[in-house]
Amino acid sequence: MDEHLLNVVDVEATCWEGRPPPGQVSEIIEIGLTVVDLRVGERVAKHRLLVRPARSSVSPFCTRLTGLTQTDVDQGLPFAEACRALADRHRTGLLPWASWGDYDRNQFTRQCRNTDTRYPFGRRHTNAKAAFTASHGLGRRPGMAQALTVAGLPLEGRHHRGDDDAWNIAALVLHLAGRGDWPTG
Repeated sequence: MDEHLLNVVDVEATCWEGRPPPGQVSEIIEIGLTVVDLRVGERVAKHRLLVRPARSSVSPFCTRLTGLTQTDVDQGLPFAEACRALADRHRTGLLPWASWGDYDRNQFTRQCRNTDTRYPFGRRHTNAKAAFTASHGLGRRPGMAQALTVAGLPLEGRHHRGDDDAWNIAALVLHLAGRGDWPTG
């Protein structure tokens, strides 16, 4: 088994400046996944899945934040198919995984429950934001971009893009592992 591999996941979801329009709910529209090899200390793969929302549409606010348009996500996979792709292609049910905070894990849990879709991840999840906060002795949990600054790392790509954010979170995971502060087991 590849116990030294870790999937780092970041999602983007439909969002609005205020409350969602009547009948719409926040849904995942992009899944970014970076594979980290903790043994060699490298990010070894970067993946992106676009997901077609079924109960919402991409707002102008969401496009400004993520750069994603309705036309982009209309080309995506249905949510259930995206979850199967994660499990089949990226072994998300077998490998440990991490995200920045609990938003991504909670969004998957909620959306899987609401769509009767099989949850694609295993139980070994690490909240990288909590680990970073503890490692650096911070009083408040920083956002990912702020954490990169604290760690002296550059922000690579576009913030609020799933694949780029997963790539940057993976750099923070490797930073923590280099300090001996990445949880194992």
